Amino acid sequence: MSMAYHQMAHYYDLLMEDAPYDKWIAFTEQIIQQSGKSVESIIDLGCGTGQITTRLARAGYRMIGVDNSSDMLSIADQRASAENMTVQWLQQDLRTLTGIENQDMAVSYCDVLNYITEVDELYTVFENIAGILKPGGLFIFDIHSLHHVENNLVNQTFAEVSDDVSCIWFCLEGDNRGEMYHDLTFFVENEHDGRYARFEEWHHQQTFQVDFYKRLLNETGFEIQRLYGDFSLEESDVDDQAERIFITAVKRSD
Repeated sequence: MSMAYHQMAHYYDLLMEDAPYDKWIAFTEQIIQQSGKSVESIIDLGCGTGQITTRLARAGYRMIGVDNSSDMLSIADQRASAENMTVQWLQQDLRTLTGIENQDMAVSYCDVLNYITEVDELYTVFENIAGILKPGGLFIFDIHSLHHVENNLVNQTFAEVSDDVSCIWFCLEGDNRGEMYHDLTFFVENEHDGRYARFEEWHHQQTFQVDFYKRLLNETGFEIQRLYGDFSLEESDVDDQAERIFITAVKRSD
């Protein structure tokens, strides 16, 4: 585990404090309601610092949070403990997910699956998720739309500045359509002497066309339910301009 990621975990919540976590929760509960299924257990894949996991636990679901970063999980654990929430935290890579089964539902939010950049690995991840769900189990995840990547993200520079942490983010275009590299530089104030430390992160993401995700899901034992754009539950088709696309699927019972 690099020092950088350790730092990132520590400041992740400050940088993400405007993230619409409550929208993810409301969206999840509405999908469950629409499905007519009884959902008691949910596994949150790529849970990070547990913002969504803990909120779902508070809403009464039996939660498992999975992440590859021990630093993210230790912050998630502190969050749940502070709220007296019981969540099972597991440090695992989604590509080698094991030891979990019979879950009612799996969610993977905040474009976690865009970090699975190879087609064969994405196939494996979907297979693994099918393996942890009971037949008829729900799976919801979100991805960056190709439109958003191509028009709003690649070859852009973003900055986030506050007193204690600032971030400059260059989003670079990859070789493939929908591929991008995030070059992040953080300046973090030391609370003891007021000096700023600088550290860097490099992230690689790939998004594919929706039809490709559908095909892969179909091949790994899922039946596609619906697509949604930007948290909207409208019955209309997903608008081409949507930035975040939600895909909902059910594990087939055959």
